[in-house]
Parts: sequence; structure tokens; C-alpha cells
Amino acid sequence: MLPRAPLLTTRLCLRPYELTDAEPFFALLDADRARFQPSFPDRLQSVRTLADATRALQAFAQDWQSGRFYVFGIWHRSTKAYLGDICLMPQAKGQAEIGYYLAAPAEGHGYAREALAAVAAFGFEAVGRQRLLIRCFADNDRGQAVAHAVGFRPESPPRAPFWLRSSATTGNIRYFWLARDGKAS
Repeated sequence: MLPRAPLLTTRLCLRPYELTDAEPFFALLDADRARFQPSFPDRLQSVRTLADATRALQAFAQDWQSGRFYVFGIWHRSTKAYLGDICLMPQAKGQAEIGYYLAAPAEGHGYAREALAAVAAFGFEAVGRQRLLIRCFADNDRGQAVAHAVGFRPESPPRAPFWLRSSATTGNIRYFWLARDGKAS
């Protein structure tokens, strides 16, 4: 089991949630449900009330102990403001997926890039993964720019069968990979 220790960057403290974080965790999700719905429907479905938020944080602690899921809250070190959430989910074959979200006012300040770099290092060093994945909607230019800035590289989209090429569902998600050696994979 990995210790539940914070990751510190120049401006941020990424730390495993404590039960006392339920209020800011819930408030951030509740304030921006419409914006988060397309990317985080499961999180929103499971956290509809403050009591749900407390149960979610308890589950995150259990997931950390089992090594199934590592979830960090993102706090600004100097202001102590809660900014968002970032997680790493180990998968098969030495891979792990990273997902994150920020409060709307926290976007555009480089916090996502800073948090992603810290969690990528955690994934390679502490968790021992060989490849990391980020998925972004094709129209999420900011998310793709964050992935690029940290060294993730896009996977070439698969060529759709001829009969499916006009479908709106083709190519809606972009996959970005970073290998332990720093090369795109």
C-alpha cells in the first residue's frame, strides 16, 4: 500500500482527500454540474448530496488502500483554496489513466498542467506504471494543450469503416499517451 502523502508543486498541494473535505468537494461539483456532466457523469451521479460526498471520500480512501484508484484534491498552497480533483487509475499491462477537473475560476492559470505533471511523476515513480493515458473530447482544445505541455502525445485516431465515416460519434475522443521513457507510445 502506498502512503497517503501529498504531492507538492510550486503552487499546489495535491493530497488524498480527508472526510473534512466533503463540503468543498461537494460544493465544487454541485456548482458546475452542467459543465462537468459530459466528462464526469459517474462522479456526478454518485455525488448528489453532501452525504454522498462523504461516502465518495470514504470510498476514495478504500480505493487508495487497495491500489485500485488514487484520488487527490487540488489545493492552492498559498490561498488554501480548493481548486479541483485529479486521479490516477492503474490498468492492465503497466498502464494507468489520469483524469482531472478544475473549478471554472481555476482554469487558465496553469494549475492543470502543474497537477498533471506531478501525478504523471507519481504514476511512473510511486505506482510503477510504464504508460499513462489521458482521454479528451476532440473539441477540448484546452485539455489537449495541457496533455501536450506535459509531454503526452496523441494516438492516431483509428480509421473508421466507410459506412461509419459520416457518423457524429466517430472520433469524438482523443487519446494521449506518455511512456515512462518520455516518448509517445
